[in-house]
Order: sequence, then C-alpha cells, then structure tokens
Amino acid sequence: MADKKHAGRNLAMEAVRVTEAGARAASKWMGRGDEAAADRAAVEAMFDSLQALQMDGTIIIGEAAGNGSEKLLVGDKAGTGDGPSVDVALMAVEGPTIVAKGEPNGLSVIAMAENGGFLNVPDIYMDKIAVGGGLPDGIIDLDQEPAENLKSLADAKGVDVGDLVVCILDRPRHGEIISKIRSAGARILLIADGDVSGVIATTRTQSGIDIYMGTGGAPQGVLSAAAMACVGGQIQGRLVIRDKADRAKANSVGITDVDKKYDTYEMASGDVTFAATGITDGALLKGIKSVEGIAVTQSLVVRSKTGTLRYIDGYHQFGRHRD
Repeated sequence: MADKKHAGRNLAMEAVRVTEAGARAASKWMGRGDEAAADRAAVEAMFDSLQALQMDGTIIIGEAAGNGSEKLLVGDKAGTGDGPSVDVALMAVEGPTIVAKGEPNGLSVIAMAENGGFLNVPDIYMDKIAVGGGLPDGIIDLDQEPAENLKSLADAKGVDVGDLVVCILDRPRHGEIISKIRSAGARILLIADGDVSGVIATTRTQSGIDIYMGTGGAPQGVLSAAAMACVGGQIQGRLVIRDKADRAKANSVGITDVDKKYDTYEMASGDVTFAATGITDGALLKGIKSVEGIAVTQSLVVRSKTGTLRYIDGYHQFGRHRD
C-alpha cells in the first residue's frame, strides 16, 4: 500500500477470502457449546488463507499469546512476504461465545492498512460511542452524558429521542448507562456479544440501529474504527484502566496518556481495507447457511481509498476451505 512497487494494490477481494475461510470453519461448531473449538477452527482456516496472500504483513491485532493459539499472534508475519507492506488487524471469530451458543452477530473480521495505520492497543477494555455516516462532525462525545448525545443525534436526524435505537452489550457493567438511556427516552437493543457488528450496524439504515454505546474490547474498537474510516461513520474510544495491570499493558504498547480520547482516524488511518463474513445471522450480515451441501456466505468489504462498500454472496463446497 505504501511502497512504490505495489502502490495501489487492492487487497479487498483477498481480504474477503480470508474471512470467508474463517467463518466457514467456525460455522461447523455453531451451537455446539464449544467456543474454544469454534475459535481454533477459524484460526487454522484463516491462517492458511492469510499466508497465501501476496503481501508483506504484520499482525498488529490478533490472537493473544497464552489463549491456546499458536497462530495469528500479535507480531507474527502474514502473507508470502512478496507484496505490499501492511499492518493486519483481525479476529478469526468476533464473538466465539455467541457462535458456540448459536446466538446472533458472530463474525470473522479482518482489516489491513499501511504500516502504522492502526492504533496499537492492548487486550483490555475500551469505552466507545459510535454513529453512522452523513452526520455533522462531533455529533457525539464520550465526555457527554447519554441524554446529551441522544438529543444531539435526534436533532441531527430530525426525529424524537424516542425514535432512536441504542445498541449496547448486555453486561452488568452497563447497568448505569442503560438506566440513563431509558430515562432519556431512547430504545435499547441489547446484544450478547459482537460489538464490532454493533458499531458497524449504525452505518446501515436497514439495521435499525442509530448509535452504539458502552464498554467492550479495545482491539474490537480499532477494528470497528477501521470499518468506520472506510464508510464515513464516527467512533470515539478511550481505554478503560481498571488496575495497575491494565496500565502496564497500555504502557507496554507505547500508550502513556491512558486518558486520551481517540477518534476514528486516530485509531485507523491511511489506505484501509475492512472485510467481514457472517457466521451467525445478525444486524449486519446473514450467517452461513447450508444449501444442498453448499455453504452460502454473506460478506462485506469496504476500502477507505474508494469509499466503496460491497456485499458479496459466496457459494462454497462445505468440505473445502480454499477456493
């Protein structure tokens, strides 16, 4: 992406093939109650597909060492080594628990950017707020109360606060913000997992989701920002430092100002490509279906350079991971 030899190289379709492979592998464990097996299968399939790509990649966000995986680890190389030099952020399964339970919003996700294009974050929590495109800059702010953000958004959209739908993870830690959202008069869509899907759904009118709020994983925040950078949405994030261990993790990746509020382009910048494939049905994508022995996938791919979003339906033989 940045080097002259491979300038302008479009990795969008290759990215989709990687997420398709991960999603197809994970789907075989859908509803079987074994999230580790679902994640492990997706990691293996995504690794094989990723290593075949003609690029010189470095994984910036990936599997954490010590989580039972020896592949797709942060710092690992990705691709053949012959191609554009890129940073890679991925989650073989975004929401392994919901895939294991057969719940909505399971995704396989990847993003690629020029070297240095992604904010390097540790595997800790991040407070987030996000809306879709076509809205005034700064319409949302993490430092404002939910009622203020909802009023600003409703005014910008020309609707009542009661018409807005807020997506938020169903977690005990969100009890206070849920109470504030309800007091403000907005409606709430609670999701079991999959906040990348929840954030991106704010950009799609058919999802019915207007705004995302709440605390989730910091790596998921950067992946969400990658998608938003491509489609023009807005996201803000701030690391949640709960103890000395979290602070040490932040410091270890070069973050000293742990109170900093990051916007979309501070988390994902440059020539960014984002792709996702649905594993289970959700607000963003349909999950994998088997039709007469054929795996039917639905994916989306977006690229910041062109601002183009494509939905891609794929038809694959179930027993194979490479096309």
